[in-house]
Amino acid sequence: MRNGLKLVLVTLPLIAAGAGYLAYTIQTKAPPAQIAREERRAAVRVVTAREGALSPVLIGYGLVTPASSFDAIAQVGGQVAWVNPALQRGAILPAGAVLLRIADEDYALAVAQSEANIRAAEAKLTELVVSEDNQRAALDIEMQTLALKAAELDRAERLNASGALPEAGLDAARAAHLAQRQKVQSIESALALLPVQRAVQDEQIAVSRAALETARLNLARTEITLPFEARVASVSVEVGRYLRAGEVAAVLDETETAEIEAQVPVARLRELLRLSGPEAGAYAADPTTMTDVLQGLGLSAEVRLAMDDGPLVWPARVARVSDTIDIQTGTLGVIVEVSGAYSGAVPAEQPPLTKGMFVEVAITGRPVAGFVVPRAALDGDRLHLVGDGERLEERRVTPLLVQNDLAVIGAGLEAGTRVVVSDIPMAIPGALLDPVEDAALTARIGAVK
Repeated sequence: MRNGLKLVLVTLPLIAAGAGYLAYTIQTKAPPAQIAREERRAAVRVVTAREGALSPVLIGYGLVTPASSFDAIAQVGGQVAWVNPALQRGAILPAGAVLLRIADEDYALAVAQSEANIRAAEAKLTELVVSEDNQRAALDIEMQTLALKAAELDRAERLNASGALPEAGLDAARAAHLAQRQKVQSIESALALLPVQRAVQDEQIAVSRAALETARLNLARTEITLPFEARVASVSVEVGRYLRAGEVAAVLDETETAEIEAQVPVARLRELLRLSGPEAGAYAADPTTMTDVLQGLGLSAEVRLAMDDGPLVWPARVARVSDTIDIQTGTLGVIVEVSGAYSGAVPAEQPPLTKGMFVEVAITGRPVAGFVVPRAALDGDRLHLVGDGERLEERRVTPLLVQNDLAVIGAGLEAGTRVVVSDIPMAIPGALLDPVEDAALTARIGAVK
């Protein structure tokens, strides 16, 4: 009873008083000060879009080979009588240098024999001409004799008819006439054969002259000369050895022009051709027409050899393409030529372009004009820009060429547009930006002409 009374008279009044004081305090206390929230700016690096042109470059790799080689093949057989002392592997020989000589005695005798055959045939032909003159003179005499014999026979027949000449006398006159006619016939037959005999001798002279030319050619072939300046690649001959016809005595590589068959992806080649010529890309898979197309596009090329102190560079010319496409790698061989592979060498600075070097080939197309921006700023076909009020803007553009760290934009940009090159974690269009010009990238883009 006492606890209940205490609760009613003491505890409850105290609770009521505390609640009333709290309500009074809340009603009369000033509200807390409000802090206004400001929009935060995102710091970004930007570059200003400016017009420029970038040349597309196609990279391929291949081995250096000579543009042409000379196989010193023996055209005639025989014992080697002399070998050029400079005919050693690695040596460079000038055009017209004699490489070796084969013993020529047999071939010189063949020339002399053919010349003798010609002289004999010509002498026989002269003999036939003289014989014809003699035969015609003899025929004239025999014809006159035949006329006399005919007159005697006619007189004998008249005398026999009158009974003044017996039959034996007539028969003797007839026999003498027939014998003379036979002589005339024999001479005429001989004269008739003379044109055929002359024709035979003419043909014999022609055959002998052909044999003489062959013998002279074989004699000249005993000496092998170099048609152009070349470097000796291999030698397989020595003095005293018998060299068979058709055997290779040495192999020499041309030094003036070198070739590199650079393997390049067909898709990249088509892209290069498309940028260099609107209709050229369709021919990239047809090697039969590619050579004319490539030479008509005015492409340039250079050959590079990586070195510790920097690459060595040789200017080159796009010559032609290989005849097939590698179905395993999908690459096509583009053959470039380097002139002066040896003559352009500078000791200790520019070594010669030697067979077997593994080099890089860069093929450059026509410049592609547009707005040049860093490649890192491109997100597919979109760019982030600094728009009005320094707000983030996303815009779709048309990339014409993307190469290394740069891209050329054909449509969607205007001069002076600021392109965002920073990575923005939350790229929300309309976000407020704090743009800062990237001097290094600006200079990089400005270097593109």
